[in-house]
Amino acid sequence: MSLRVLFVCVARLVCSVCLGAPAGALSGCGGVDALVDDSDGPSAAEGAGGSCLSGGGGGAAGEGAASCAGPGARFATRVVSACFGPGQGFGQDQFPDIVLGPPSGAGCCGGSLDVLSLGDGGAIVVAFEGNAIVDGPGADFLVFENAFERGDDAANVFSELATVEVSEDGAAWSAFPCAADRYPYDGCAGWHPVLANPEENDVDPLDPSSAGGDPFDLAEIGVPLAQFVRITDRAGTPDVFDLDAVGIVHALCP
Repeated sequence: MSLRVLFVCVARLVCSVCLGAPAGALSGCGGVDALVDDSDGPSAAEGAGGSCLSGGGGGAAGEGAASCAGPGARFATRVVSACFGPGQGFGQDQFPDIVLGPPSGAGCCGGSLDVLSLGDGGAIVVAFEGNAIVDGPGADFLVFENAFERGDDAANVFSELATVEVSEDGAAWSAFPCAADRYPYDGCAGWHPVLANPEENDVDPLDPSSAGGDPFDLAEIGVPLAQFVRITDRAGTPDVFDLDAVGIVHALCP
């Protein structure tokens, strides 16, 4: 059975809040306003443009403060919500599973196809079942895209950039400043090749020194703990962000 529960959005990227999303989870989706769907049915507003999907797995988002009762998931287990730019459909036939669990990296010089394209200005919110990101030494979590080096040159990267935000409750968000103007794209996601692929190699997908992917340190934005991660494609660029996975380096529940 398909997991593609479509919520049709109004006029280009104006997104409706998908069922199960916490208040504020989609505010500023791709830099546009979100419409709240208060209906009981599966469909929001009718219209042309991009599409929104609700995720699956785990409990309701924003249902309480994080607590640790044992080992928790170290990779995203639930898509709270996702809104896509118009004309983008790559990976949606495998939604939401395609962005859950560990990455499927293709190495330094080839981009993985096990990804979900967000489209121009699209955004996705993911959560971790029974766990949270906490501030520790260095990188606290990793975002995996499918960037790759061109001509074996680490500085010549085919990048597709996105802004990353975190939240403890799914309502109040803190963004990492994204230096998207020129390489190196500090604070952005989508510019480090992904080397870890548990199905094909022994590279630790949660080791920032070897896994690849884009590292983020909560200390840089003064956040001690986060349960939700929102990733938003940088609108207006020719290349769109493709999400592979999100993993916790420093976890509340190791």
